Amino acid sequence: MDTFKGSYDKSLVRAARAVMNDVLAVRKGERVLMIANPSRDSREISEALYDVVVEVGAVPVLMFQREKGQFDTLETEGVKAMEASPDVIISVSKDRLGKDRYGMKHGYRGKRRYNHIFDFLYEEKKVRTFWSPGVTIEMFARTVPIDYAQMRRDGVRMSKTMALAESIKVTAPGGTDVTIGIRGRKAKEDTGDFRKPGKGGNLPSGEVYISPELGRMNGTIVWDGSIVTNDGEIVIKKPIFADIRSGYITRIWGGSDAKELEDSIRTGERKAIEAGKKGDMKPANAKQYARNAWGIGELGIGLNRKARIVANMLEDEKVYGTCHFAIGSNYDGDQEAMIHLDGLVKSPTITAIRKNGGELPIMVDGRLCWK
Repeated sequence: MDTFKGSYDKSLVRAARAVMNDVLAVRKGERVLMIANPSRDSREISEALYDVVVEVGAVPVLMFQREKGQFDTLETEGVKAMEASPDVIISVSKDRLGKDRYGMKHGYRGKRRYNHIFDFLYEEKKVRTFWSPGVTIEMFARTVPIDYAQMRRDGVRMSKTMALAESIKVTAPGGTDVTIGIRGRKAKEDTGDFRKPGKGGNLPSGEVYISPELGRMNGTIVWDGSIVTNDGEIVIKKPIFADIRSGYITRIWGGSDAKELEDSIRTGERKAIEAGKKGDMKPANAKQYARNAWGIGELGIGLNRKARIVANMLEDEKVYGTCHFAIGSNYDGDQEAMIHLDGLVKSPTITAIRKNGGELPIMVDGRLCWK
């Protein structure tokens, strides 16, 4: 049996088995495509996963590509491998999987237009998947073997509560006070249940997230945990304030972290315009991408009790007792941008609001309102 046994940290075995058995439920004979980078964490995690795929009798294919950043593209060979429609696709990257150059220019048609082959296969329910940008060996071993039954119960209850509401109000001790319209939106559960085609999310998992209704988000967000910028994740030293009107940021202020975030947004705006000028996307699309760099694309609520703030958003956004707001693209495909920058708010109080004004509490001071 040709495997990588012995070449990686043995603490990964338990986590890799949790992935294949509890998370993906990989079965004998299934085809599993893994795309990774040569860096130690990405390589050793993917090798451990490879071994366990073999262990359960499935068929693994492991590809390595150069590390990709926010604006880089997936190698053509990776796109072609996905076009073969494996049963499972796994991305274990140091940073990003990479954008799909063909998809950005021409798109893929399904129930909507997709700008990435991965999104097309996932959302059209042709594969099941997980993706772990920036994952480390220590993080994977600590936060992946968890009580998925409890997390899934929390996720189901939270998404059902949101389904009864038309808006969500979020306040926090740091100064956040914002109301988010969610009419026509559906909450998504990233709780490690990727056992059916069309299911997928992060590992570590542990959040429920929703795209704000276009044009119906107003108030103030104060990020005070950690945040993603184009230079990487940072633990926020001085809170970052942002005024939100009709779903878009109108002003950012604070200290040096606020300046770094604003610069990152402006870079996302500029990159979109440049893509239009180079012909990588239609000029009208490029203009909208640039505008959406200032939009709020996500509200997420953390549920992983083993996660902690470590200046790595893959884990940070899953921390129980926090929520996060992302700047840029959303997950419903109607607010596309070149960026998606997540930022944490600590100890939030989150309330779903019905059409008649009735309130449905979800979280108070960072604690769920149910056992």
